[in-house]
Parts: sequence; structure tokens; C-alpha cells
Amino acid sequence: MTLLQELESRLAAALTATLGEPATASVTTAADLRFGDYQSNAAMVLAKQQKKNPRALAQEIIDHLELTDLATADIAGPGFINFRILPTAYAARAAALIRDERLGVPATGAGKTVVVDFSAPNVAKPMHVGHIRSTIIGDSLARIARFLGFNVIADNHIGDWGTQFGMIIYGWNHFLDEAALTADPIAELVRIYRKVNALKEDEGILDACKAELVKLQAGDPANLAIWQKCIDVSKAGLQKIYDRLDVKFDYWHGESFYNDRLAGTVEEFLEKGIARESNGAICVFSDGEKPKEADPFLVHKEDGWTDNPAIIRKADGGYLYATSDLATIQYRIDEWKADHVWYVVGVPQQLHFRQLFDAAARWGKTGDFQHISFGSILGDDRKLMRTRSGENVGLVEVLAEAVERAAKAIAEKNPDLQGEEAAQIAETVGIGAVKFAELSQGRLTDYVFSWDRMLALQGDTAPYLQYSHVRIRSIFRKLDGPFDATTAEIHLNEDAEIHLVRLLVRFGEILPTILDDFRPNLLANYVLELARAFHSFFEACPVLKADEPIRSSRLALCDLTSRTLKTGLGLLGIEVPERM
Repeated sequence: MTLLQELESRLAAALTATLGEPATASVTTAADLRFGDYQSNAAMVLAKQQKKNPRALAQEIIDHLELTDLATADIAGPGFINFRILPTAYAARAAALIRDERLGVPATGAGKTVVVDFSAPNVAKPMHVGHIRSTIIGDSLARIARFLGFNVIADNHIGDWGTQFGMIIYGWNHFLDEAALTADPIAELVRIYRKVNALKEDEGILDACKAELVKLQAGDPANLAIWQKCIDVSKAGLQKIYDRLDVKFDYWHGESFYNDRLAGTVEEFLEKGIARESNGAICVFSDGEKPKEADPFLVHKEDGWTDNPAIIRKADGGYLYATSDLATIQYRIDEWKADHVWYVVGVPQQLHFRQLFDAAARWGKTGDFQHISFGSILGDDRKLMRTRSGENVGLVEVLAEAVERAAKAIAEKNPDLQGEEAAQIAETVGIGAVKFAELSQGRLTDYVFSWDRMLALQGDTAPYLQYSHVRIRSIFRKLDGPFDATTAEIHLNEDAEIHLVRLLVRFGEILPTILDDFRPNLLANYVLELARAFHSFFEACPVLKADEPIRSSRLALCDLTSRTLKTGLGLLGIEVPERM
């Protein structure tokens, strides 16, 4: 049980005694430490119902509060109840965390299965900087959910089917350069795709591309062979990027995996009356159950509300994203027994997912479906980040640049690092910088991609946090022998010691809240605050020069801080080096 949960439990007992009936109330961390560590507005919420003065009711509650050995309580403002944790209680909590492999984090997801659908690039196309957000946010949420006890299934729902393959197959048959394909497969596939895309204004070519797609979806052997070749070379290239990012998937069930289910899905929607024919296409329309403003199948135009259907089979017999996504939901619910399905996909797909979740619910596929949307990465001009030629910036190039810049910064700071060790540290720092720059942002925020800010050793950056961990571990390299933190007694006398422990015990309180609104930036902010608290502690409280038992107590706090920093950064997908 976390400190916050312990306070809520004791507050509930006090409320029950005060009101004469079972009652609960929430406790939150105090926004201003001058007023305490935690606070509750329970008296203010209940005062009107009880027809009492809020401060008077707060005093009654405090009179029934049993806080022995844990905290003191007082009243502030119009009736807030503020709690101050006793230093001895913080010391006891720190000692317990030192012996806890989970660092006080409760297993809130135990017994629940969550599918995290993230990254999902289109094959036969290079990943670009825009893929950073889905890939890194999704990976972090999967790591956090797994640490919280969820059974996590990470699924890379790659775009390996659909319209672009009709164009690629047409280009393969008419414009392919075999030598170029051997030399750089992805580049050649992109070239032929762009060539066909430039010609698609010609209705004859566009119709030919559509015909190739229909043949592919119908199982034409020649088209399937071309498609499989594209998949093979694309997956090999994608895997190299994922390996560099240390991103892992349990499955790569792309759109093609569900191809055999599409016809049956459409037929079932027709049989159940969820979909109907319209101009030759099969569409899902509004069922009239929702208010018009909340109905994803209606849109308001100048002349009023009109239909905004989701097409699940085109007039030419082809299927769309909506069809394969419905089949995907069916598989995840029926086969994987998913309780939650999270889609980490950009804001522009908001309407698609609203329609998808509504249609799935009408189909009887129940579960917690979440569209975890995010904003855009911008260049210095505050427009979408592009190359000078107007193309998307390649993700491979971004990662290479990050590592190269990190290598230069490390060489300037520590020229003694050489060879393979220097290269590995540069890789860790460069990749970590890219990840933290992403995860420290609110996911719905557009942000400007800045190399200098990202790789700074001071400020809100991954290198600063990695250096903080390195600094802590360097303390232990100065010891004559190994140090066992579990044997140390914790003594908290200085304000900086108390504040450090205050943050350490909050790790278990903060981590579960990240999934409330899928905000890994809360964890990023936490590890920054913890690192700052450690640096203040280290400046104010001598460690190695302190006398016993204070020396061992402070060494134990250093060890606990390094473990918490390493765990927190690891949940963001960021490694920590031993030296920098």
C-alpha cells in the first residue's frame, strides 16, 4: 500500500466514524509543500450535504483520524485537510522500498490483458520522423502496463495491404529496375510507387492499379508473390530500426493477416442490419441511438445534419481500413481475450476510430477501446518537419544524427572514453535523447524538434538524467568494497534527505496514474524532479565523508535513487550507461 493509499484508508475510517455511515474520500499530493505533503477536500465536499461549516467538519474528521506514527493533520483555507508525513514514517517507507524489487509500485493491472497497437508503418515505405511518436509512446505505454502487472500484447499492425499495393504492383510490372531493387529495395519500391502516384490522374492507370489490388485481395498468385517480396525486404529494414530503438513486438499481424475474415465480417454486418448497400458499396450508417452531436456517422453541414457513413466494402468489391480494423477487433477480443485495446495513432484518425469503436459495440465486441492520439513534430519554422526538398525526414537519418551528435558531445566532455565503449555510450545517449524529447511532451502537443535542446547535459533532457545516474554510481566505485543497502538503517535529519525520500515514495503513486489518460510525460516529469532532488541532496548532505550510521543511510538513499531512476527511465525505453 502506498502512502497515499494508507492516508485514504485512514481518512475513510475517520469519515465513517464522523458521519456514522461508510464513506470514502480521495487524497492528493499537495501542490505546495508549505502546506504539507498530501491534502484532501473531503470536508468541503461533504459540508453542504451535512449542513455544517467546512472547517468545523474538517476538525471533526481530524478528531477521528488515527495518524499515529504516520503523519500530522491540520486545517487550511476554507476546509482543506493537510497531511505532513513524519520523518520517521518516511524513513520506514524508504527502508521498505530498498527491500522491494517493485519499488512500491502496485500491480494494478493483474489479471487484465491489454493489446497495444503502435508504430504500424506502411511496408514498402521508409519510416520517417512522424513515426517517432506512435513508436516511442506505444513502447513506453506497453512497458509501463507490463510493469503494472497487465498481460501486454504488443502488436505492430503494419500496413501490408490496401491501395498502395495496387500501385506498387502496377509499378513493379511496368517500371521496376531489378538492379536498383537488389542494391536498395526500399528506395526502389518508393521510386516506383512515386512514379505511379504521379501518373494516377490518368484514369486508365488508376483503374489498372485498383484492378491489381482486387486481384491481390482475391489471392492472385503473381500479385501475391510480388507482395510477399515487398513484405520480406520491408520487415528486414524495419527490424533494424526497432532493434536500434530497443522496441519489441509480440506480433506483426498486419492488415493482410485478417484478409480471410473480411468477407465474413461484411456479411455479418449485413445480416445483423448494422450495414446496408448504398450506390453499390456496403456502408455503416447511424443507428440513431446517439445525440447528433456525438454520432460519428453524422456530419453537420450548411443545410443541416447529413449521413457520414463508414464504407466497409467498395462498389468494386475492395475492402478498406475500416473492414480490416473491424476484423482485427474481432480477433483481439475473441482470440486474445483482450480487456483493453489501445491504438496509438495520430489525431487525424480520430473520426475513423470513433466510427470503428461505435460499429464494434453494435457488433457486440465489448471492451475498453482507446484511441491514444498525438500531435505533430515540427521543424524550426513550426511547420511539419521536412527535408529541404519537402520530403518527410527519414527516421534512420534522425537516429544516426542523434548518435553522431551525442558522440561529439561525449568526446568533448570525457576524451578518455575511446573505441567501442565510447560508441556504445553515444548510442545510448543519442537514442535516449530522441526518446525523452518525445516522451517529456504532452502527447497531444505539437513540439519543435531541437537537436541542441535534446542533447544538452543540463535542463530537461535524457543526457541530464543519464548523467545523474552515472554520478550516483560513481559514488559506489569509490568504496573499498560492495555495499548492501538492505542492511542500512535510514535516518532522515536534513530537509534535503526528507525531500529526496518524499519523491522516492511517490514513484508507486505516480506510475499507475500514467494510464489514466496515457501520459508518459508524467513519468518523464517525475524522473526529472527526482534527479533534481538528488542533486540538491548531494550538495547539502555529505555522503562518503559522513559518520556512521548517517553514511550508510545516505549511501542507501543513493542506491535507492539510482534504482528508481534506472527503472523509471527504463519504462520510458531509455537505457542508462555506467559512465559518460
